[in-house]
Amino acid sequence: MGTYAAVVLAGGAARRMGGVDKPALPVGGRSMRDRVLAAVGDAASRVLVGSGDGLPDEVRVTREDPPGGGPVAATAAGLALLDPDTTVVALLAADLPLLTRAAIGDLLTHLAAAESPALAAPVDGPSGPRAGAVLAPESVDGVCFVDADGRRQSLCGVWRVDALRTALAGLAAERDGGLAGAAVRALMARLVVREVPWVGAGPPPWFDCDTDEDVRRARELLR
Repeated sequence: MGTYAAVVLAGGAARRMGGVDKPALPVGGRSMRDRVLAAVGDAASRVLVGSGDGLPDEVRVTREDPPGGGPVAATAAGLALLDPDTTVVALLAADLPLLTRAAIGDLLTHLAAAESPALAAPVDGPSGPRAGAVLAPESVDGVCFVDADGRRQSLCGVWRVDALRTALAGLAAERDGGLAGAAVRALMARLVVREVPWVGAGPPPWFDCDTDEDVRRARELLR
């Protein structure tokens, strides 16, 4: 697949956890934010959208406009800091403490495979499932993990930058120019997505921590 960049979204309000700085919570001896950044340590560039205290100098930091505007607005802010020649980006929530570099590699491999019609697989598009479709090269906009219950983990995926930017622009136009408060599923509805089940060793890399119980569970899985 070649080089890729990474955008990590760390600006959520964590309302279900009392408004704490959730990405800064430690899991397995490191903050969740640092774990996610480590999983993409081989990226050509890394962008964090949120609080940037204590980060390595090479990590670029920005905020969504307005602050607290949600993950779609944060995605737009993160893409704005990418190098102009970036073609692939890992878009990740900052509360994925079980994410690994191997999992990112798996996603990149699936996106690369989507370029070949011979490796075509059923995909979902804006108009619904296209089971059995023979895909033309470049017809898949991105891949993301799906959990055992079939729930798409959209903020644990890799995407073609041009497709993401086009989808963001279309969604912004639909919303009179603003992305604050837009739902991730509204963005994903504009993309052709291939879902990837996790079949590797270890705990599921898509496990996100939305509650205190989730954090406790992640700590147990890393013991």
